[in-house]
Parts: sequence; C-alpha cells; structure tokens
Amino acid sequence: MLKKGVLWAHKWLGLITGLIVFLVSLSGAIYTFHDELKLWIYPNKYFIEPPTTTVTPPLELTELIERAQAELPAEQNISRIDLYPAPNRSWIFRASDVDPSAFGHWNYFRYYKRVFMNPYTGECVAIEDSKNEFFQLVLQLHMNLLLGKTYGHALVAYSTLFFVILLLTGMVLWWPKKWRGKPLKRSLWLNRKAKWKRFNYDMHNVFGFYVFPLAVLLCVTGLLFSFPSWKKTYSQFINQFASANVDQRPPHEPQLQISKPFESPLDNLLAHALDKHPDAGMMSIRLRPADAPIIDVQIRLQEDRSGLFYWYYVHSADMTIAQIASHEKLKTGDLLAALNFDLHTGAIWGFTTKFLVFMAALGCASLPVTGYILWWNKKQKTTKQKARRC
Repeated sequence: MLKKGVLWAHKWLGLITGLIVFLVSLSGAIYTFHDELKLWIYPNKYFIEPPTTTVTPPLELTELIERAQAELPAEQNISRIDLYPAPNRSWIFRASDVDPSAFGHWNYFRYYKRVFMNPYTGECVAIEDSKNEFFQLVLQLHMNLLLGKTYGHALVAYSTLFFVILLLTGMVLWWPKKWRGKPLKRSLWLNRKAKWKRFNYDMHNVFGFYVFPLAVLLCVTGLLFSFPSWKKTYSQFINQFASANVDQRPPHEPQLQISKPFESPLDNLLAHALDKHPDAGMMSIRLRPADAPIIDVQIRLQEDRSGLFYWYYVHSADMTIAQIASHEKLKTGDLLAALNFDLHTGAIWGFTTKFLVFMAALGCASLPVTGYILWWNKKQKTTKQKARRC
C-alpha cells in the first residue's frame, strides 16, 4: 500500500514538473563548460596581443571606464568590470539594467551589453549584446525558463524542490526486492537485448540510480540559490559546530593603508590588488556612486572558482583597509556557502567534477523523457484493456 502511494506521487509530480526539469537539466549540462567554450568560440573577444614588454602596466581603470562608456549609448551605464591580470586577456565592462517585475527574458533585461577592452592600449576589442548571446540565453533558461525573474524563478525553484521528492520516491521504487541475482542485475545494468518498452523502463531505473547522489547535490545547491534564507540558515547551522576565527586579514597583508599614486581611489585600489595578486584568475569591481564611503574589489584566485577569493573593502576617503574577506578565514558553514557555486557547476575540482556534473545533468534530463514514455505506454495499455472489455 505504501509503495502504491509512493508510485502515485512519483508519477504525478513527474508529469507536472517533467518539462521544467528537462529544460533546467539540459541547459545546466550545456552551461557546465561555458567558461571553456566561450574562450574557444569567441577568441577575438577574450584574447588580445600581449604587450611587447612584461612590465607594461595597464591604463588607469578610470580612463578605461570612460573609453568603454563612450562605446555605449549615454543611457546605458557601466556598472561592473571583470578584469584579468593575464597579459593576453581583454577586460570586460558590463552595462545592464533589468525590470524585475517584467514577464519574459527580453522584457526583464532592458539592456545588457559587454564592452571588451584592451587594457594596455585602450582599444575597444568588441561590443557584445549579451541579452541575446547564446550562453546568456542558456543561463537564463536554466535559472528562470526565459520568463523573467518574478515568474520563471519561482517555477524553477519549486520544480527543483519537487524533483528532490521525485528522486527520493524513485529510490524507494528502484529498491530491489532481492539484492542478488537477476533483480539486482536488472537494477544496476541495462539489458540491450530487451524489447523497447522494457529497455525504456530499465533506462529510467538504472539512470535514476546512478545519477541520484549528484542529482541530489545539484538540487540542494540549486535550492540554496533559489531560497537565500535557506542558505543563511544552512551556513549558520553548520557554523555552530565550527570554531570561530574573526581575523579576516591574511598573513601577507600587514599594511592598513593603500598607497595613493593616483588621484582616483578606484585606480589606487586596483593597483594594490594587481600588486598583491598578480597570478589571480580574475578580479571584479562593481562601480559605486561617487560619494560611496566604501569601494571594493573581489579577487578570484582561479577564474572559474568563485569559492577561492579575497575581497578587499577600502575607505575611499583615505584608502585605509576596512576589511579583507577571504575563503581562508571563513567558518565551515560560511565556506560551504561560498563554495555553493563551485559545487553546483562542478568547478570544485576542475575538469573531472565538471564532467561528472555534465553527465549527471544529462541523466536528469533523460528521466522526464523515459518517465513520460513509461506513463504513455501504461496509459495505452490500460486503454486497450478497457476496449477489450467493452
């Protein structure tokens, strides 16, 4: 009786959320290698001819911002810069604005542009309409089904929550009656000689079993993005079991004030960050109002790892360091929260874990397809049986 109720819940939750799970899983699989694919597909945007001498410094950031802004319409304001210490990489100046209540991707983004600049010459390398760029569309499909944040985000979040229930009920239904012989073999291995209906049934069961651990991880990390309050509760709960370390200053950072060779606080902050972290993967700066008391720069030690970072917060008036946040100084719960993106995308241990996430996402995408076929075959069989009785 219990298994019958589990089967009923599994079937109807699958039918209700199947299309969304398929789209989210497939787009997630495609987006897994987006960092590598973008560099391969758009080399003219991301790579530049390095300067002739290794000591050639980039232009002042404020000058580059002015030059990048001049490439855009006056109403499209640059709000973020992604820059790379590597001498062969362009710097990216982002301008975006959204309407949070709008329906549909193209209404949600009022505009989204990226200006790629050569930081050593000040030349504009390319201007990208990111609103219509392929990988951005894939990301928005993954996060909100291209419906805009207000409408699509909730659908994705609750469908992911239901998918966790589907995975758990699926494991109950998968559980072999006997852990030996044919029942166990059929639960763990595909019989390629089986007829199509049986083969589809085995695919649903076997794929579901093998993707289960990673699928649960992907769902949980995805839900932490969808429900920020859960993320806070989750990190606070784990922090209870970790010893506190309130010193947020790394050992190699003895000074309290940044030197001021430039007029602009932003230029001084970036010069300091580049001097302290010349081998960083990338840095991000969000532009604040001119009178903002604090300016900041996020430093990723590896380009595609958001969980390995330093984050400098500096008083703009006198360039004294207010705080340096670092992954090295986080409590266990806060560190896991910071690593959530790396866990979700598989970047945590490089290509190996990215490939595992890619395969798990494809496996998740297959489950609604094979599950729907199972339901359809069962429905057709029931219809034929009723027709025979009549």
